[in-house]
Amino acid sequence: MTYQEMRENAKKNMAPNCRVCKECNGIVCKGEIPGVGAKGNGNGFTICIDFLSSVKIKMDTIYKNEGQNTTISLFGRSFQYPIFAAPVAGMKLNYNGALTEAEYDAAVVFGTNKAGCAAFTGDGPQEDIFLNSLPIIKAANGIAVPTIKPWKNEKVLDQVKMIEETKAMAFAMDIDSAGLLNLALMGKPVSSKSVEELSEISSMTKIPFIVKGVMTASSAEKALKSGAYGIVVSSHGGRVLADTPATCAMLPEIRKMVGDKLKIFVDGGIRTGADVFKAIALGADAVLIGRPYAIAAFGGGEEGAELYTKKIGAELIETMIMTGCKTLKDITFEKIIMKN
Repeated sequence: MTYQEMRENAKKNMAPNCRVCKECNGIVCKGEIPGVGAKGNGNGFTICIDFLSSVKIKMDTIYKNEGQNTTISLFGRSFQYPIFAAPVAGMKLNYNGALTEAEYDAAVVFGTNKAGCAAFTGDGPQEDIFLNSLPIIKAANGIAVPTIKPWKNEKVLDQVKMIEETKAMAFAMDIDSAGLLNLALMGKPVSSKSVEELSEISSMTKIPFIVKGVMTASSAEKALKSGAYGIVVSSHGGRVLADTPATCAMLPEIRKMVGDKLKIFVDGGIRTGADVFKAIALGADAVLIGRPYAIAAFGGGEEGAELYTKKIGAELIETMIMTGCKTLKDITFEKIIMKN
């Protein structure tokens, strides 16, 4: 299967919910919730695309060639690229049901694993969204990150116990789901979380805990105080609040606040290997990518997710070649130019 064949398959399988636009930038689908768009005027997502486009990369090809190494160590494991599939759920609600929740999770988990990376899996209002992911994570030897909604901590504790049985390498909570319209419409009891509540969750288990949905330096500091292993700088793809800043624009101040005490992931508008490079230069350790993985899974299943991961990884390597970066540690703020 070629990348173009995968996209053509996706257009057929995802219609009419996702148009599989040439550039996945949130313009055509803005405001479509349920659906794949961002909330309101959609700028919570489009601004992420615009910001990354404004960041420029300094080219430098006068250096001793020693090859490029894109591997990264996280959760006590080594990954081929600093690239993860973001948690995506609601196959029937937001897409068209061409894939079940389990089929989608299997595609991204096994596909990213084959490419030397991993996927975050989702949670949702239907209990089976979370439950169906667990056998898949176990079959993948725990090389995945299940994501929990910000339910009451009693329910979270039960979910963590089930996660432990899969030997998952980490788990996350997308705390920004507290404002997710779909859940509000269904009357599901999600809410914001205090530092004390997050501390209770992180102390429930020895599995690394990731707080997803952090958008300020002060929030990152709170996550650090709670005992989290890492954070995901994320605005939930712009689906919970319009007029939010670009996620990658927040990375420098967040990195300055927490230093190396937390692992920093970021999602939002990352579409190419060059975007991955920019995110790392701005302060991220690794990135999460959402909608394009949905396209890959709907268009090619496990093979599509593997193909897409390798494509973005190859683009990252190409960018490192053109900037004189041997390892990910060489990708620093000095390698980019910020638009004034």
